[in-house]
Amino acid sequence: MIDQLLQQLGDLALGSIPTIIIFVFLLISYRYLLYLPLMRTLGERRERTLGAIEKAKAAIAAADAKSQEYEAKLRAARADIFHRRELRLQQLNGQREAAIAAARQAAHERVASARAAIEADAAEARSHIESSVGELAGQIMRAVLPAELTAAEGVH
Repeated sequence: MIDQLLQQLGDLALGSIPTIIIFVFLLISYRYLLYLPLMRTLGERRERTLGAIEKAKAAIAAADAKSQEYEAKLRAARADIFHRRELRLQQLNGQREAAIAAARQAAHERVASARAAIEADAAEARSHIESSVGELAGQIMRAVLPAELTAAEGVH
């Protein structure tokens, strides 16, 4: 019985050799025809994907760097514009102060000349009044006093 069992196992093993050879051939064919090209394609895809991700990260980093550079240039330009504006305002304020000072000086000169003219007119009026005091006194006396008293005084 054991001999028979061994005999059957031997026949079975001998009959399975072509199946094993075909299986090994199919396994090797699968490995070289499907599995290795598929793994190579997946590897290339992974490398391309990682490469694209790396390129995208590099592009984002470059864009961030350019953005920061532009922002720095924009801040510098704004600071320059603000500085120029301040200088211009200082210049305009200086010009305004100079114009105000010139107008003040001109006004002081006009006031001084008007004051001098008024004083000159007043002095002339005083001298004219002083020179005509006698005549004015006579006119006042004639207007106030009766005509006989004025004639009698004129006689004295």
